[in-house]
Amino acid sequence: MKGYAMLKIGEAGWITKDSPQCGPLDALVRPLVVAPCTSDIHTVWEGAVGERHDMILGHECVGQVVEAGTLVRDFKPGDRVIVPAITPDWNSLEAQGGFSMHSGGMLAGWKFSNIKDGVFAELFHVNDADGNLALLPEKVDPVSAVMLSDMIPTGLHGAELADIRFGDTVCVIGIGPVGLMSVAGAALRGASQIYAVGSREVCVEAARKYGATTVINYRDGDIADQISDLTSGRGVDRVIIAGGDVDTFASAVRMLKPGGVIGNVNYLGEGDTIGLPRVELGCGMGHKTIAGGLMPGGRRRMEKLVSLIESKRLDPSHLITHRFQGMENIEKALMLMKDKPRSLIKPVVILDS
Repeated sequence: MKGYAMLKIGEAGWITKDSPQCGPLDALVRPLVVAPCTSDIHTVWEGAVGERHDMILGHECVGQVVEAGTLVRDFKPGDRVIVPAITPDWNSLEAQGGFSMHSGGMLAGWKFSNIKDGVFAELFHVNDADGNLALLPEKVDPVSAVMLSDMIPTGLHGAELADIRFGDTVCVIGIGPVGLMSVAGAALRGASQIYAVGSREVCVEAARKYGATTVINYRDGDIADQISDLTSGRGVDRVIIAGGDVDTFASAVRMLKPGGVIGNVNYLGEGDTIGLPRVELGCGMGHKTIAGGLMPGGRRRMEKLVSLIESKRLDPSHLITHRFQGMENIEKALMLMKDKPRSLIKPVVILDS
């Protein structure tokens, strides 16, 4: 089979591999719609997860089941399915302990384009099909639904990690596609004021649609100082980090009230340590909590989140700015994510919808 792969750190291209084999609990899936992710960029060009050779990329996909294992109960060939980026081993001790995304080791629930071939191929393997796949409802557009693989659950998980409550003031740092879903999550959870940090006009416009009340341009000065000015020095109750780098945590701590919570869903592709400001952390005693987590995966999560689209509580179409047709354009879409033109939020590639 043909696939678009990481050849080594700093290099990607098309390769041919043997088709995967289907285990009794597993499924083989043909991609219908895929989307590249910034984490693919971190993986290939920054070596964020270490060296990989000839590993097929991609973890965002809506597909069609081609083969189901002999013990798979709820899926059959021909079913159109949502494929989450995180596909845990549900019988693992980590899953039983409530952290399925770390089944088999830290971050090991993230299998596609990390520890196994991803979805940018003519065919790909899904472990534990009954536990990880979700049927695509007939009335849900598969192009919008591909945002359910990663962008929606990761962004909403930021709001969960920050433990947003009714009336909270929230700052979302970074309003790419994940941050935009964090804005939406903050609004859905009842935030009163949502400060969104970003500069690209296309993202600013989308942030307002998803519920941002104020947009802060980081080019206009230190973002913690801007939050201080806007809140008369009080700061915010919650911060979601959905962009930036290892230095962003210091800004988040500075703008956070004592007793507040920071939820991080940003994939840190570079840097050895994260520095925190001692005084603004209350000399270590400021009751400022930092919670960082990989998105939950699995069937139940996908079924719940797609219901938000069905009920029109969430419209992911605002995330999609570029559409490509045909498998040969996966590379073009990925390079778009790498270059990040100011008109971009998220590209998708339609193979066969």
